[in-house]
Amino acid sequence: MTKADLIEAVARTTRQPKAKVAITIDSAFDLIARAIRKDKRFWVPGFGTFSVRRHRARPGFNPRTRTPMTIPAIRTIGFRPAPELKKGI
Repeated sequence: MTKADLIEAVARTTRQPKAKVAITIDSAFDLIARAIRKDKRFWVPGFGTFSVRRHRARPGFNPRTRTPMTIPAIRTIGFRPAPELKKGI
């Protein structure tokens, strides 16, 4: 499902104009992103948890030249589904 599909489905379900639904969904995603940046975590009961994950620096190599290098540490966002969500899969 794409964002456009989500907007269309919500608009159809709620009988609201697509433009209004798009603003609402964009606002929701923005608030989720802010919460993750601020609290390092966003939890939706029955759905799952978005959280910041840290990956340490590690040794690696340049695949093109095969020279050794250090892959820098990074932070990414991970998702862990709730048990209720996993049941339906």
